[in-house]
Amino acid sequence: MTLRRAAGRLLVAGGLLATAAACRGQRPGATGSEALELQRLVDSLRSPVERAAGLTFRTPPRSALRTRDQVRGYLLAKLDQELPPARMRGLETAYRLFGLLPDTLELRGLLLDLYAEQVAGYYDPDSAMLFGVAGAGHDQLRLVLAHEMVHALQGQYLPLDSILGATANNDRLTAAQSVLEGQATLTSIEVLAPGRRVTTTPEFWDMYRDQVREQQSQMPVFAHAPLVVREALIFPYLDGAQFMYWWETAGPKDTLPYGPRMPVSTEQILHPERYARGDRPLALAFPSERGVAYEDVLGENEIRVLLAVLAGSDEVQTVVPIGWGGDRFRVYDTPGGPALIWYIVWDDARSADRFVRTAGPPLRRTARAGYRAAFDSVTVSGRPAVRYTLAPAAWDRWGSLPGAKVTERTARAEG
Repeated sequence: MTLRRAAGRLLVAGGLLATAAACRGQRPGATGSEALELQRLVDSLRSPVERAAGLTFRTPPRSALRTRDQVRGYLLAKLDQELPPARMRGLETAYRLFGLLPDTLELRGLLLDLYAEQVAGYYDPDSAMLFGVAGAGHDQLRLVLAHEMVHALQGQYLPLDSILGATANNDRLTAAQSVLEGQATLTSIEVLAPGRRVTTTPEFWDMYRDQVREQQSQMPVFAHAPLVVREALIFPYLDGAQFMYWWETAGPKDTLPYGPRMPVSTEQILHPERYARGDRPLALAFPSERGVAYEDVLGENEIRVLLAVLAGSDEVQTVVPIGWGGDRFRVYDTPGGPALIWYIVWDDARSADRFVRTAGPPLRRTARAGYRAAFDSVTVSGRPAVRYTLAPAAWDRWGSLPGAKVTERTARAEG
């Protein structure tokens, strides 16, 4: 979700912990033996990570310890940097109007609690440092570092800050995060189970998904978070890993999906065959106007989350492509409350009709007190599309709703 941005697309989501900038220097009170043990663990993992990733560290990875209080303070500062108050309000408002977040949920506090609950170590590209959380056990740190050291490698070959700082399109950001987290996940599995090639067995991926979800469900904050938040956090790790497995087994050889090869949508992550044939999303744009509080792209994966929520399900279906061609939503500030308008362009009329049948009825019933909801089949730049509007009944633009147009087909990410 746009949640993933501070981690997904909401999120700052899942990738925040791996890419956030941390405090520099050694933690007050850390003993030399603790710091030395952490660095020894990093040194012992260096060669296995290089072999599994097929990349070599250009400079040796460095490490330092942080207390949990320091990590929480850092996460708070980073969260406010990634999602300043105005953007946080816009994001909260959009996802509340979509019905993805409860009106009473305070997103900033939830994200902070989630990150603090889960982090045991992370890589900071600003300082090119690996950080371990003081008090974490040796086995836990080894597990985390096997993953985070891949991010340290990526940081020596990629401009991570510019990739993860491109926040104008949450769906595209999630796709990039999925490559980074997917590669780190596959590499860490090989490091921890060398030579066993466990990912090649047909049963592995179902077992892996079940295991990750089971482990996450045992974390109280995560277990009680809204579905869109949970999916935003784990999508880059689960679906990103499967995309990278496809890349290693069926994709282009002797290269990585970096630079111009980077996927540009969650549709490409979910359905690698569409990536292989160059099926890139259409970019939609609204006219420049005043009174805009927030706008972004949901993308196929978050649309699937929305479909699950509308159906009252806690399970997101991702197997069959939905024919998504591109989308964009915008939130307006109005005297009677925020107004949401959302356009989705489809690959063909059949895909549009299927979405109208499944999502149209529940979306038309989403009106809240003093609001009006509308769901219409339209065309955008001559292409089959749908438009969803949720706005105060007295909104003065109901008679002439804001339009959108296709501006271009999204290009590959630049190297």
